[in-house]
Amino acid sequence: MRMIFLDNAAGTWPKPPEVGRAMAEALECYGANPGRGSYEMTCRTAEMVDRVRQRLAALINAPDHRRVVFTAGATMSLNMALYGFLQAGDHVIYSGMEHNAVFRPLHALACGGRISLSRAPADQAGYLCPESVARLIKPHTALIVLCHASNVCGSVQPLAEIAGLAKSRGIPLLVDAAQSVGLLPLDVAALDIALLALPGHKALYGPSGIGALYVREGLRLTPLISGGTGGQSERKTQPSHYPEHLEAGSLNTVGIAGWGAALDFVEKIGVDHLYRYSMGLLDPLAEKLRALPGVILYLPEQPRPRVPVLAFNLRGYTAAETAAFLSQSGICLRSGYHCAPLAHRSLDSFEEGSVRVSPGWYNTKAHLDALADAVEALVSRRV
Repeated sequence: MRMIFLDNAAGTWPKPPEVGRAMAEALECYGANPGRGSYEMTCRTAEMVDRVRQRLAALINAPDHRRVVFTAGATMSLNMALYGFLQAGDHVIYSGMEHNAVFRPLHALACGGRISLSRAPADQAGYLCPESVARLIKPHTALIVLCHASNVCGSVQPLAEIAGLAKSRGIPLLVDAAQSVGLLPLDVAALDIALLALPGHKALYGPSGIGALYVREGLRLTPLISGGTGGQSERKTQPSHYPEHLEAGSLNTVGIAGWGAALDFVEKIGVDHLYRYSMGLLDPLAEKLRALPGVILYLPEQPRPRVPVLAFNLRGYTAAETAAFLSQSGICLRSGYHCAPLAHRSLDSFEEGSVRVSPGWYNTKAHLDALADAVEALVSRRV
């Protein structure tokens, strides 16, 4: 039985062949710690890491590539930003569409009495209104956190408007770009974004276990992890300069090399084309599902900005039952809460979560047709 992978919002698969080749080559060519010596291999490794860092900076238009810090993924990036930036007494505004990678650290900080929180509500289609964010601003608001695109339903928030609001009030903005980078253009300089978290393994088609955090010049972060760096080992504290300030320990050079190859792949195709291709697969599926009795689609009534992620349920079946039935046809989907229970509360799907479809570059129309046929077969069984 063939496998149809439609869970690209969790991590794109398969990876471009050049990603695996680059990672295998890295084990042979980049086996040294970058910046930890003067011999040829460590210098060569440092040059590779710096090239990939520059590529990421160019992708998001970061003014200084040294402010792009490598991490183990977007979750680590978000934790570094939240724990490193927030101080006792700070007030934080976050949205009703946040992933647990944001909500759980904020909840822990609030329960510890360190910060206070306000949640900007989303409508039932998963969209925020900038005015609702503005109403929550207090004199001691220190940070606004925004999930750019939902990993549950694909809703894309009005980033430019909220970034403008944050800038006008002098409040730093932290953006979770886990579902948008590689599909939507991002310009941290034009929008004056203070902090931006991005993963390697989703729409940038890199390996898992690698990510990055962009930190705007002038923003002070306390390192989440302290330890060895590429310089100033005689100091008792972490170096103050970037990226070493936040890059303690040995970097994932194999993952970075693979990410570099993935960035070549994305650049060759183009972010806009990757987006249009995936949406061109998903939109016809939504129309087919909409025509089936008992299908609940978590979509806006009128077209609004979205990434290629679709959530649905079938009346008479739990989300888990639907996904299990589809898996019998080799269709790989995710059901449940997708690590974002806040979003499900906003969408009114919290009772059981939903089934999520997220196509990528390696999917075809035939894959989505097979899914539509399988859902129709399940609906007919109920009738």
